[in-house]
Amino acid sequence: MAVTDFAYHAFGEPKADESSPRARSVRERMVPPMPSNPLWGWLGPLLVAAFGGILRFIDLAHPRAVVFDETYYAKDAYSLITWMVERVTIKDADKAILAGNLDIWQKCAPDQLDKCASYVVHPPLGKWMIGVGEWMFGMNPFGWRFAAAVVGTLSILIVARVARRMTRSTVLGCFAGLLLALDGLHFVLSRTALLDIFLMFWVLAGFACLVADRDWARRRLVEWYETGPLSPEGPSLGLRPWRIGAALCLAAACSVKWSGIFFLAAFAVMSVMWDFGARRAVGLRRPYAGALAKDVPPAVAAYGVVWFVAYMATWTGWFATATGYGRNWAQATSSGPFYFVFDSMRSWVKYQWQVFTFHSGLETSHPYMSEPWQWPLLLRPVAFFYEGKQNACGARDCSEAVLGVGTPVIWFGSLLALVALIAWYVASRDWRAGAVLLSYAVGWLPWFYFAITDNRTMFLFYAIPMVPFMVLAITLCAGWLIGPARRTEGGALPMRRTIGAAVVGAFALLALINFWWLYPILTAELIPYTEWKARMLFDKRWI
Repeated sequence: MAVTDFAYHAFGEPKADESSPRARSVRERMVPPMPSNPLWGWLGPLLVAAFGGILRFIDLAHPRAVVFDETYYAKDAYSLITWMVERVTIKDADKAILAGNLDIWQKCAPDQLDKCASYVVHPPLGKWMIGVGEWMFGMNPFGWRFAAAVVGTLSILIVARVARRMTRSTVLGCFAGLLLALDGLHFVLSRTALLDIFLMFWVLAGFACLVADRDWARRRLVEWYETGPLSPEGPSLGLRPWRIGAALCLAAACSVKWSGIFFLAAFAVMSVMWDFGARRAVGLRRPYAGALAKDVPPAVAAYGVVWFVAYMATWTGWFATATGYGRNWAQATSSGPFYFVFDSMRSWVKYQWQVFTFHSGLETSHPYMSEPWQWPLLLRPVAFFYEGKQNACGARDCSEAVLGVGTPVIWFGSLLALVALIAWYVASRDWRAGAVLLSYAVGWLPWFYFAITDNRTMFLFYAIPMVPFMVLAITLCAGWLIGPARRTEGGALPMRRTIGAAVVGAFALLALINFWWLYPILTAELIPYTEWKARMLFDKRWI
């Protein structure tokens, strides 16, 4: 049975001639071996994640204020852990909370509790996650930012591990984790109780599960090829735990913000295409028929049934209580359990339609709104917090600011890396380049539709799901620059590898310096106004 697919190879490494005696075995080609030291495979990424976590948790409660959209999500989260649904708060609730007064709920008569229900336009999971921190540490800035800092730190670990799996290099995995730790937008959102960091986390976790599933499925195919009776279509791969994990993660992403649905659709198609490629690569005579019969139905079950059940589970609080917005509990309970289920679902669907119409008609102008084409160029960051003070920092005019902006070295470097990946994918069809390009495009291109058709209000931080894939693009290109670890006859590494390693190291150092320069305006550090203004890369656009 002939092997028909091209060899998996590192960037810069020539493909093997499958007909030569030196051709790789099917196992080596289908599932290249991971780095030989699994201890460092975990210890290295954990150390990088710890570094990023320390940065994120230092003085997490500063500024002691309700920052930007924390005014919505911190209170909604507290309502969820108190009432299981979002409720309306009193006027000036933010001031009351900061003063230590948590009696912030609007009062309603027992027969008019529906008037206290808050109309919210995002699913509840992200707010539940924020609420965990408030439950553990109290309704205060540290409490409502705790969960964001946790998932921000964990996402550094995930991107390091997935980069290691994609490149088969622990060093490159740690490089990817370091870049994510040093990105300014990721850093700010990891220290702010907004939903977008949770959306990014679950999208990245779903992607990591799919990359692991790709290896898992190919390993199962190779085991069948080596030991089982051959057939034109190949075997059924049975239960695929990593694919189910991906479906659960993508359900969680959609349960934070509906924009997760774009990643669900794209990742589902991508993983099925990987199945087609795997059956073809192992040399099956009817690979596509085999994939359609044995891979697609379980994929539909995972991305359809498992996803839907998990998504609906996040709405348990709304279904289980009588005080959610649009709940209509009294009517639902009046005619038996069947009607309860039927009418509850009808009320829920009506509520979702109201939310959809809200998002499609959101055109309110905002001073920090931006267009999707501006995001990669960092043309309009969001000022999350700003406060001017007099004679408090050794100068007459002082500033405290939290600016939601990416680290320019990383963002501008990623533009070059993405262009390089396009060329690489066209030339080689390398699955890693294709996966990163698709993921970046899915996080970016749909917003152009909303900008053109709906003139929707949008902000730079909507781009945060793109950031891990920007980092992965840079990492893949770093692997290409460094090249394979082949020594010359004298035992020395080739000059290309030395120069490539120096270039990659210099880029990491520049990213660190750039982050350090921006750090005061990412953390509301009290600095002279002149120093704050000096950090505005594009003067009028950043202010």
